[in-house]
Amino acid sequence: MTSALLIRLRPAGPWRYGPGEGGLDRVDTLYRSDRLFSAVTLAFERLGLLDDWLDATARASRPKVAFSSLFPFQGDTLFVPPPATLWPPPPAALRIASSVFGAKVRWKAAQFVPVTLVETLLTSQRILAEQWIPDAESGCLLRRDRPQSSPFRTVSRRQIAVDRLGAGVDPHSIACVEFEPSAGLWAIAGFANEESAAKWGQPLRSAFRLLADTGFGARRSSGWGQTGAPEFQNGRWPAILMPKLARATAPANGGSGGNGTPPQHWLLSLFSPAADDAVDWSGGSYSVTLRGGRVESTAGSGKEKKLVRMVTEGSVIASAVSPVGSAVNVAPNDFPHPVYRSGLALGLQLPVINFAAVPEEPVPVPEEIPPELIPAAVTEEMITEDEAAEETAEEAGGEALPAPEEEQIEQVDAVESPATIDLEELPASGIGTGREAEEAATPDHVPPFASEGIPEEREEEPGSELSTETDTPASQKLDEAEDKHEI
Repeated sequence: MTSALLIRLRPAGPWRYGPGEGGLDRVDTLYRSDRLFSAVTLAFERLGLLDDWLDATARASRPKVAFSSLFPFQGDTLFVPPPATLWPPPPAALRIASSVFGAKVRWKAAQFVPVTLVETLLTSQRILAEQWIPDAESGCLLRRDRPQSSPFRTVSRRQIAVDRLGAGVDPHSIACVEFEPSAGLWAIAGFANEESAAKWGQPLRSAFRLLADTGFGARRSSGWGQTGAPEFQNGRWPAILMPKLARATAPANGGSGGNGTPPQHWLLSLFSPAADDAVDWSGGSYSVTLRGGRVESTAGSGKEKKLVRMVTEGSVIASAVSPVGSAVNVAPNDFPHPVYRSGLALGLQLPVINFAAVPEEPVPVPEEIPPELIPAAVTEEMITEDEAAEETAEEAGGEALPAPEEEQIEQVDAVESPATIDLEELPASGIGTGREAEEAATPDHVPPFASEGIPEEREEEPGSELSTETDTPASQKLDEAEDKHEI
């Protein structure tokens, strides 16, 4: 592939692309390339280019155009299924400042990752694990330090089918996909050569503009699947997605996968191998899915297509040359014309990746407060002056700091009390009189457990109201204060 066309679609409402088994309460994980090929084919039928289009794609031994599946995007970030051989990322590909964050990132939960992140891995560069977090609703890997909402989410809507003849109603639920305002879907149309790009570039734009008005997927009669004006971008493949990777691997195209093994190819579309595709199925890492559905044609709609197994997006297959794929005829028996399911491959040859060859960059972990975080009003000179002033005060015999609380408690416990106390000799109102005397002798509130707050014993004149103070020990007064919750 030499030229490519990047298409962005911004949905104007909900989309529905049902699973292979056709359940109404579920949707497929993405709008796959075989479904996109069918939608474009139906658009070319309306534009009068059906036979030319099929001759250039489904009926050709070397297809002139191949589509990727529709993948989500949000803002300027394009998401894509990561290569199966690199996901979850190996420990050698991670830079981890804290082992706690590295262990908590659920890499397997991310079905779609940013293209820039994949490019970093493919160029043998390490990624910082703490920056990423998988989104539970969409399965997209988002930046932890850039709060953002889910690009899309799956919801269930209630609908009621009303029989126009009055036979009754049929309430039911149906699942669909809703997108955020800044999110949408993107795809790549890859051309075999410059001649194919010149011939089919403009017709493809017309087909996507028609589909933007008529809709993609199911429930188009209800307005679902419509988009705003499609956005197109021309470029070279694969530089249109990964410019750094294209520059780094340009001289190595057509080489081996390392150690004499065939090169590995990362698929961005569903793949059904053609007879000429020499795929080494013992290498790589791939998965398959079962595709079905129903026919939509002017010759008859609603009949079930034949089932076919296909290699899924994100798979990595080993092949000496770039895989081509084929379009399989899945028309029901005795159907008046062929019905093609596109398994044409759009892939990217992976470079030889060696994380050990790249020197590991230490992740800075500050042990002290950086100088730039210290307020400008506090300087080293000011701290030095304060320390010198404290040393001068200690040498001059300045006032000592108060003792710690534990030491003060020991001082309180060390107060001597009378050896024996005859409670019968105490007056009936001795306790109350002692408390009143303490308050009178100490007009200001004294914190408990302070040695300065313990009244000293002194002799009183006979007949004085304070004469009963000597009959009540200090430890007993503290106990009484505790009972009154005054401490």
